[in-house]
Amino acid sequence: MIEALLAAPARLGAVRLLAVDGPSGVGKSTMAAQVAAGLRARGCRTELVSTDAFATWDDPVSWWPRLVDGVLKPLANGVEGAYRPMDWTGGAPRPGELVRVPVPEVLVLEGVSCGRTSVRPLLSHLCWLSGGPEAGRLARAVARDGEAARAELGRWQRFERGWFAVDGTSEAADTRLS
Repeated sequence: MIEALLAAPARLGAVRLLAVDGPSGVGKSTMAAQVAAGLRARGCRTELVSTDAFATWDDPVSWWPRLVDGVLKPLANGVEGAYRPMDWTGGAPRPGELVRVPVPEVLVLEGVSCGRTSVRPLLSHLCWLSGGPEAGRLARAVARDGEAARAELGRWQRFERGWFAVDGTSEAADTRLS
């Protein structure tokens, strides 16, 4: 995947944009971190942004304009981006401390909906991860996030099933992994 990404043209200004998308509990964060580390090992300036920094249980995908305005548009124009990740300490999520995103050669964007239709013209590569039946994915997500999140994670998985069916993300992917 790294070779294909680096062979593809930059479409976000001078930045190559890789989206690592798929349903919850399939290992997107782990895969994205491994790819980012591989790119950095090659000397490639790489930044990693997770959609988890933007989404909340009640706002699974409509936060997208904050990512576009804060990160994607500035990087496309060759200037540093910035965003405030959701801070979950103390209960209800609220915007946290400012995170700056220097202009990289490659921006790895990972998380549910990061390969959505509206961003595809800007992508150099779209990677789709699938992870088997929902029950297994739910078990992995609960192991990661804790038993208290089970009901919300179940609701999230029902939402994303519909999201991906309508958005066609898997079918649009350059790379599909399970």
